This record gives sequence, C-alpha cells and structure tokens, in this order.
Amino acid sequence: MTALLYIAGVLLFALGIAASIGLHELGHLIPGKLFDVKVTQYFIGFGRTIWSRKRGETEYGVKAIPLGGYVKLVGMLPPETDAEPEMIRSRNTGMFAQLVSDARAAEYEHVGPHEHHRLFYNKPWWQRVVIMGCGVTINLVIAFVLLAIVFMVHGVQVESTTVGVVSQCVKVVHASDTVGGCGHDDPVAPAARAGLRPGDRIVSFNGVTINDYGQLQRLIRSNSDGRATIVVDRAGSRRTLHTSTVVHDLQAVNDPNRMVRVGFLGISPQIVWQRQGIGFVAHTMVDSTWSTLKTIGALPVKVYHAGRAALGLEKRDPNGPMSVVGAGRVAGDIASEHVSVSDRLFELLGLLGSLNLFLGLVNLVPLPPFDGGGIATTLVEAARRGIARLRRRPDPGGLDAAKLLPLTYAMATLLIAFSVVLILADIVAPIPFQQ
Repeated sequence: MTALLYIAGVLLFALGIAASIGLHELGHLIPGKLFDVKVTQYFIGFGRTIWSRKRGETEYGVKAIPLGGYVKLVGMLPPETDAEPEMIRSRNTGMFAQLVSDARAAEYEHVGPHEHHRLFYNKPWWQRVVIMGCGVTINLVIAFVLLAIVFMVHGVQVESTTVGVVSQCVKVVHASDTVGGCGHDDPVAPAARAGLRPGDRIVSFNGVTINDYGQLQRLIRSNSDGRATIVVDRAGSRRTLHTSTVVHDLQAVNDPNRMVRVGFLGISPQIVWQRQGIGFVAHTMVDSTWSTLKTIGALPVKVYHAGRAALGLEKRDPNGPMSVVGAGRVAGDIASEHVSVSDRLFELLGLLGSLNLFLGLVNLVPLPPFDGGGIATTLVEAARRGIARLRRRPDPGGLDAAKLLPLTYAMATLLIAFSVVLILADIVAPIPFQQ
C-alpha cells in the first residue's frame, strides 16, 4: 500500500508540474495572439512529439521529455539590418555567424509577404514585455494561490499557549524545554512542582497576559531564578499556581554547539493547526522569494557541492537545490506519510506552490534563454530609443537578439549540466525528507 501511495504522489506531482508548465506557456500564447503575433507552435515538453493537433495556424502538442515547454512566436529574431525578412541570406564567416544566419533563415520560412506586421520584433516594446512577462506572472500567481489555499484553508502548525508536556525534572535538554528519563538526583522541575498539567491553558505569567507561546517563552527565560505566578485555565476554570523558575543550560536555537543560561520552567506547548490570513501568505511569499533569490545566486556553488555529494566526497546539504527527480521523491514521501489524506494533499500543494515560485523567479534571470533575458533586451532597446528621441538623434533601431544566440546555447548547455548533476545527486545521495 505504501508503495502505491508513493507512486501516486509522484504521478500527481508530475501532473502538477505539467499543468504549471502548460499554464506558463499559455501566459505567452494568449497575449501573443491578443497582440496578433503569428504563433505556430504550443508544446509541453521537448524531444519527440507524442501527440499534436493543428488548429488554425498553431500546432498544439505534447513531447516526450516533460522538462519544460515552448511557444513559437515568429519574429523573435529580427532580420539583418540590410535585409528584408523574405531575403535572409546566409554568410558563412564563422561558426557563430553561420549559426546566427541559419537561425534567421529558419525563423522566416513560413512568413508570408503580408505578415511582416505580425512578427514579434515589429510589435511595440511594451507588448513584447507583456508577452514575455506573463509566463513568469502565471507561475507567481499559481504559487500565491496554492500557498494561500494551504495556509488559509489548512493552516500551519503553531505552538499554542496550552501545555502539551510537563517535565518532571531538571536536566540538560534541547530548546524545546522537554525532558525524559529522570534520575534519582534530578531536582523536580518548577512546572511539576507548581502542579501544571497537560491541557492547562496559560493565561498569564507574573501578571503579564499571554497571547502566544513565543511571548511566554521569552518571559520564562528572562525570569532567571525568580518567583513565578502562573494563571491557567483548566477545564473552564481559572487557577493561580506559584513556583520559581530555575537557571538552566539550554542549547541556543540558532547554534546547537552553544549553550545559554536562561530561566527554566519545564513545559512544552501543544502543537495545533491554525489558519492564517492573507497577510501571512504575502509575508511568506516575500520571505520565500528572498530565500529563493539567494539560492539562485549561489546555484553554481551549491550544484558543485551536490556533485561532490554524488561522488561520496561530502554530505548532501539538506537545504540545497534538487532536481525534478528529487522533488518527485519528496512528493512520493509526502503521499506515503502516516498522516491524514488532507494533510498529505495540502503538503503536496505546498510543494507545488514552492516549485512554481522557483520557476517564476529563475525565469526572471536577465540572461537568455530565460524570459528575463528577453525582457531585459527589450527594456534596453526601449531605453536606447527613448534617449535618442529625447536627444533628437536618429533611431538606433532594435537590439539584435540573434547575436545573443551563442550566449543562449552556452547558458542552455550549463543548465543541462546543472540538471544532470542534480539528478545524479538526487539518485545517489538524495536529500532526506524532513517531516
């Protein structure tokens, strides 16, 4: 049964990825058609065509390798400055020059003499930015919607002000304030001495009304070995309990190798699911965006270390990047967890939301073949033309995207290499699933 659930999780996640890719490409297709750009292909995947159907001038289909997709917008590469689109010529003056010439020639194979106004490069700069930017926008919207569903419908696990566990003695523990296995010489914990019980809801501590567990924890730790008056709600009635906290060594939350001396009571909170508002979703998106941008910026270094982990030279970073194979494994682990069906479903939605956020942000990288590369080129072109108009100088013309093809192929090769390394690492040294 566990194996079947694992496979079902992987398949559901794969369908979610395919849907995300398809919607991203619709973000290019729909505005392209609205702005009357000639669109000849809309495909999910790469490689050999599995299925396709032509409607009007556009062929829609699915290819064998579901690792992306594309929309063919005719006119992404402008003609040479001294040639009309129908008169593209090939000048073999070097490998890259021939590559550029061949790409131009292929671009205009199916362009009729009366379709030049429909070519992508002939459209106003703002329309081109909209067409290229809508794919990224779709991914970011999907991420926001999925995370909103998870946080606002299902909620997140939070520490409540209700006591979950009462420590019976004082000994070296982790930052959670829980202990076990008391010895004969271990002193009784202040919470146990006061008579606190699991299920008690703490109302106030030393006269301060308690709103959340973090506030209570700070009050306890700053109380050192002072007296503590605790008001609790027990089965609907309030009781006042008296004790004294003790100074105790605990592991620092952000540094497990460092000990700190703080006040200790001896309780841990009850963990509950709590639905969040739209503000929490927005805050989480901002924090996740910043974390993702830092990951993208450090991606070459992180991939290098993932490669070393694949070779057995070091341990895999649990917070490092993973390929679609690794994400699929996580989806399978989530689906086969021993928790409720709803918990598993919402975890999968959260994983898919995080993936869409990553896809959206990585596509904003201002280099080809990412959408951000085309957006950056168009904005530079618009700025050049705007400055020329302000200075009353001749129009400098558009930027020739074809000249960036060598960089495009170099970046594509690098991305493939990164993908191969991460896939190998996810097979040989996978990141452990963290529940």
